[in-house]
Amino acid sequence: MGTFSPGFHGRARGLADKLPPGQYPTESFPVLSAGPTPRVPTETWTFTVTTENGDSRGWTWDEMMALPQEDTVHDIHCVTRWSKFDTPWRGVPVDAFLEDVETAADYAVAVSHGGYTTNLPLEDLLDGKAWVVHTYDGFPLSPEHGGPARLLVPHLYFWKSAKWVRELRLTLEDEPGFWESVGYHNYGDPWREQRTWDD
Repeated sequence: MGTFSPGFHGRARGLADKLPPGQYPTESFPVLSAGPTPRVPTETWTFTVTTENGDSRGWTWDEMMALPQEDTVHDIHCVTRWSKFDTPWRGVPVDAFLEDVETAADYAVAVSHGGYTTNLPLEDLLDGKAWVVHTYDGFPLSPEHGGPARLLVPHLYFWKSAKWVRELRLTLEDEPGFWESVGYHNYGDPWREQRTWDD
């Protein structure tokens, strides 16, 4: 009968159901950014939805905080292969921002302070699949993690959860964002390992 090496306790129960292929779990929360960290005061922060016709609707910080808030817990998965389980967030469902918006768009581009963009099918932002979050683990979201507010789209690789989000631009055609235009997968499903154009 074989023996296990000291310290081996087997794989955590249920881990296989939570960990997409090619990922490893971490307790830390790594910080990865494409450029400098913007510092946006809540006093001047705004969030705008712009339709394919150029019509726009905007919210100040106080107006966003007056919208229905949700506490939500999700696993998140980075394209660099780390996964963090059961992350607790608080924010506004994207559905609330789009409730009175008339659009024929099928796509959206999330635009961030600092110029970062990422593209998503509009359906991936609706029906309780995405939030604009401002709180992590009970504390205001730090600038390093995208504060004062970031997009949270937990079913896709984490680069789709744009930090420092300031606008959702609705589009009729799919428009690749920053990472998508340099080789990242256009959609980014962690369960299908959609990391690059070739995946």
